[in-house]
Amino acid sequence: MIYRIVIIFFIGMVMASCSNKMEDIDELLAEGLDAKVERGKNVRIIYSDSAVIKLVVHAPVMERFVDYNNSKDVFPKGILLEFMDENKTVNSWLKAETAIREERTQKITAKGNVVFYNDKNQKIETPELIWDEKERIVYTEKLVRITQAEKGDTTYGFGFKANQEFTRFEIKKKVQGKINVSDLVTEF
Repeated sequence: MIYRIVIIFFIGMVMASCSNKMEDIDELLAEGLDAKVERGKNVRIIYSDSAVIKLVVHAPVMERFVDYNNSKDVFPKGILLEFMDENKTVNSWLKAETAIREERTQKITAKGNVVFYNDKNQKIETPELIWDEKERIVYTEKLVRITQAEKGDTTYGFGFKANQEFTRFEIKKKVQGKINVSDLVTEF
């Protein structure tokens, strides 16, 4: 008889706790949570290849949209990419107001006051820049301004392509700017 009372009491407690949990779940669902969207704050993502860190991504907010065909990460409040060499030394950076990374294409499209610069005081400014993870290049078809402070050069043009270390680059069309002539003149 005592066992029946204990069992009934235990079942009652379990049922009461389940109903409270179900109410909590119902409240969360009523807030409009989307199971296909994961959100994170103060995100730091480390990309490596063969256990060697190649890139660190910093973002105040990240939203991951989970989709079978094309998941994507959205960085609505800005992003900072730090590109590293084999010695784990940061040698170039990319900053932007917003960015989207598409998993299928493995590209990050950065938009809004995009600045890409390296440790040699070379800087590109553009409204949009795409980083191709597979090809290890950055490029755009938009207007670019390239500043090389040590040389005193400033170059403008449309379309840009560079390696992610920003040691080699090309401007595709309508190039103009101020170039230090001493780099072009050689002694006879």
